[in-house]
Amino acid sequence: MYFSENLKFLRLRRNKSQVNLAVELEITRTTLSGYERNVQPPLKTLIKISDYFNVSLDALIKYKLEVLSEFQLSQIEKGFDVDVTGNKLRLLTISVDSDGKENIEMVPVKAQAGYTNSYGDLDFIAALPKFKLPFLPENKTYRTFQIKGDSMLPIQEGSWVTSSYLENWEHLKNGKPCIVVTKDEGIVFKLVYNRLNEGKLLLVSSNRKYSPYEIPISHVVEIWQFETYNSFEFSN
Repeated sequence: MYFSENLKFLRLRRNKSQVNLAVELEITRTTLSGYERNVQPPLKTLIKISDYFNVSLDALIKYKLEVLSEFQLSQIEKGFDVDVTGNKLRLLTISVDSDGKENIEMVPVKAQAGYTNSYGDLDFIAALPKFKLPFLPENKTYRTFQIKGDSMLPIQEGSWVTSSYLENWEHLKNGKPCIVVTKDEGIVFKLVYNRLNEGKLLLVSSNRKYSPYEIPISHVVEIWQFETYNSFEFSN
């Protein structure tokens, strides 16, 4: 529960003193100070605070808002809590074949730097090489990423990992191998552990010479869950 720290964070973000905010919420400064020290307000007051900051009760209580980017915060204040969890996150850009069926786009290592900046660009996605895997269920969206490094042995460097798009990050299963597209670290392939209630993910390598590390959820762009992999050679 993050209400007390979120309340203080939002107050300071609005450049409000405790006295100023207390007056606008029609409570005493002492009462407000108590809320910022983890005193639980009544539901009626929670709703008033939620309305004042234009932040849903869910986001106000469950998510650590200070770890989010300014863009995510602005989206939340417009009524979109989706960027906190990935639930109903942006429309995914895909390409389809002549029959209207989704392609599986391939993202080679040399295209990955561009992907982190252009994942929403239809022209960029359409220009990626494509292929089909007829044995995969048709009720998911797939993408194939070429792996760098040896952190996920026995899957070798240069292998192609085909993964399905995870729309709602709250459905992430702990220890699931995933492709994680990030703002700062590019595209990584790791075992992922859900720490959404703390505003982050834990990324673990199967090769134990690499240490686990955490990444703020605000740095995550897309999550793709592992389905299968191939070691074929490909040139484009």
